[in-house]
This record gives sequence, structure tokens and C-alpha cells, in this order.
Amino acid sequence: MSATREDGSGNAVYPTPDDYASLFDAAEGRKAAGLTVARSEEWLSRSAAVIPGGAQTYSKSWKQHIRGVSPLFLEHGAGAWVWDVDGNRYVDLIQGLLPNILGYAHPDVDRAAFERACRGHSFSLAHPMEVELAERLVRIIPCAEQVRFGKNGSDATAGAVRVARAFTKRDRVAVCGYHGWHDWYIGSTSRNAGVPVAVRDLTHPFPYNDLSALERLLAAHRREFACVIMEAFNFYEPHAGYLEGVKRLAHEHGALLIFDEICSGFHFGLGGVQKLFGVTPDLATFGKAMGNGYPISCIVGRRDVMQTFDEVFVSFTFAGDVSAMAAAGAVLEILERGEAYTRLRAAGHSLAEGAAWMAKRAGLESRFQILGRPTWCYLRFVVEDGTDDPVLQTLWTQEVTRRGVLVLATHNVNAALDREGVDHVLRAYAEAFKYLGGLVADGADLEAHLDGPIPTPAFRARG
Repeated sequence: MSATREDGSGNAVYPTPDDYASLFDAAEGRKAAGLTVARSEEWLSRSAAVIPGGAQTYSKSWKQHIRGVSPLFLEHGAGAWVWDVDGNRYVDLIQGLLPNILGYAHPDVDRAAFERACRGHSFSLAHPMEVELAERLVRIIPCAEQVRFGKNGSDATAGAVRVARAFTKRDRVAVCGYHGWHDWYIGSTSRNAGVPVAVRDLTHPFPYNDLSALERLLAAHRREFACVIMEAFNFYEPHAGYLEGVKRLAHEHGALLIFDEICSGFHFGLGGVQKLFGVTPDLATFGKAMGNGYPISCIVGRRDVMQTFDEVFVSFTFAGDVSAMAAAGAVLEILERGEAYTRLRAAGHSLAEGAAWMAKRAGLESRFQILGRPTWCYLRFVVEDGTDDPVLQTLWTQEVTRRGVLVLATHNVNAALDREGVDHVLRAYAEAFKYLGGLVADGADLEAHLDGPIPTPAFRARG
């Protein structure tokens, strides 16, 4: 293989277009032999008797995967790789739904958490480490003047909204994106079972990149909105001036602006999307990548708003767990050095560019889209009119899974994804695209080539 992309430290190289051609030419382009997932199915049978839905997180359950094809239970992971209970090895492009920005079992992060846990980590009073981590976040994140910690993203977004309501003395909330499982948000989606109608009626979704729609929404309930909370960026670039316009409209209507950076935070650089696009919100929430798999999240923001926490009850036993804080401190120290971001971006670029190149070479250029930026992007298969094609998407996922790639429509890239892992993924992509391209060119019935049912998502929050 020819030219290379350095990772910045000389320790790894990444493929370029010449490499994609070599991989595609060598690909067989046929249906993959199935991996054995019998033990996964056995564990699912046991799980069904004692765990509703078979998993603790909806997006980690069997419902999101292809039964009989995909692994359903994982046993261990290292770096960018995971092993299922049947002993199959995969490059993991899900990475626990985005937390593992440095990869599984990072030695420095795990050592920091372990050493702290060995000296106690859930104390009866506050610990100095809470102050140190908060000071670091204040230095890194533009809007952060004060910090409160949580354990997951839903803790943080629910706390931010409660504080916004208390600060403004208003009840309505405008939302754009996915913001967790608590009543205040999930009641606005199709998964609203168990949420009182009175709660549902206070949350109002609005579309991304449409300032007029937000303006109409805020005007329809003038001076009633506590906040506008949004994923400022995921897979669609904001139009020029859009985020600035959202901030202006929110403030004109007396509402706070909250950026939900649970998913985006740290994946596009230190400081989050607010630093990337130069728009500072009143509050922001971070989590996932912050702990590289250890459960920790935070709410950060303006001092005058954050001091409302003195009146608002957002409090739970494990918010001050300093083992997770030690992990987060190690993560931030590694990210601040820069080499991890160089590897992350190089690997992400090669994967996204390689997937697009191979789709085009297979004659599927009009049926395949990549949305977002390389470190976190969405792989979308469409029919001729541009709408989603779940059959083609599932067939492609089936084929790359059988070739040792664990993926759920997105590239959740981590800094441990080295040349070996990237080559492994691109080899699987080359064979899958070549196979699908042949089926489409022959006018084959694609659904007849599926070996399991099409997964059904919980709901669609981003569009």
C-alpha cells in the first residue's frame, strides 16, 4: 500500500485513496459466512426471564441488532476491539454509545479510577477532587463559570432544565435533538408512555436549521419559555448564523439557551461545539466521552444561573463519586496533550473517506450518504427519492458485522483505532459494498438476502 497519514507521533499510519483501491480490488464481493453467535442467543434466553427488554439500555438491546447475525452480549474489550461471548472479535464503532473516546480499558484512565477507588470514592462529605475537576472544566469550556456533576446525560439535561425553569420562573421548554429519558423530554416523543399529558404539553420540539420555525414557536407562547435546549451540532452543519440566531431569539423572548453536548462534547475538540462554532450558551451539559466509559456528567454555565442550584433540588448519592472524577481528570489530561485528537481525526477521516469511495466504486454513490464530521458521522442508505432505505441499510450492516465490524449506522470513532483496525473495517466495507453493488445492479430482491429481521429504532430524535 502506498501513501500514509501519520498520527502525529509516528506510531501509526492511516489509509489513503490508493489503499482504498487496493482493498476494493482484492474484495471478493460475496455474501459473508456467518459467525457463530449461539452463546449470545443462550444469554438472551436467560436474560429474557429476569431483565425486561434483555438489556439495561434500549440502544444496547437485541432490538437494535440483527437476530441470528449480530452478537448480543459482549465479554471484554481492549482499545478499539471487543470480543463477544462466542469469542468473535470485532472493531467496535459503537463504543458504548460514544463514551469510549480513548478506547476500552485505557490503562491511564483505569489506573486513575482504580487507585482512587482503593482509597475510597463515595464519601460522606465533598472531596477536593470535585473542586479540581470543576476548575479544569471552567478553564476548558467557554460557558463554564461553575459546575455541577451527575452520573449520566439525563441527569444533566434534566437538572439544567429544572434550573432554567427556576431561574426564569417559566415552564415551557423548546427542544431540538435527543435529551435523555426523563419525563420533561421523553414525553414529547413517541415513547411517551407513563408521562402525564400535563408534562408532555410543556415541551415543544422545533426543527434544526430553521430560525423561522423557532421564532414562530416562541411567539406562540410569548414570555412562557424557560429555555431553548438543543444539540447544537450532530450530523448536520449549522447554516451560517443559525446558532447565533437561536441565541438571539432565545434571549429576545427571555429564555435561556442550553447546549446539550452530552454526545458532541469532546469529540470535536476540547471546549465542545460552543468553542468550535464560537457561540456561547447560558448553560451546557457534558457527559459520555468525559469519563471514557466511567459514569460521569456535568452541567456548566453562567455563574448567576448556576447559583440557582442553591434553591433547586438536584441532588443524589453518587454525584460526588470521585473514582469517576479521577477517570475524567485522566481523560482530559490525555485529550489536552493533543496526540489523541490527531489519531482520532486521522482514523475518522480514513473511515469516512474510504466508505464514500467504496460506495461510489460499487455504483452506490446515489444510495449512500455520510452526514456529520469524521469523528462522529452518520452512514445513511437511501432509495432513489432520497428517503431512508432500511433494507439496504440492514443488509450492509449484516455483511460488515459478519466480517467483524460492530456498527449501528454511525462511526463513533476513538483514539485507539489504529492502522490495523482501520484496515480491518475498510476491508469489510469493500467486500460489503462490492456485494451490495452487484445485487443492486442485478435488480435483486434485497430483502430476500437478509438473514434476520430489520431492527426497529425506539424513535427518531434527529432529522
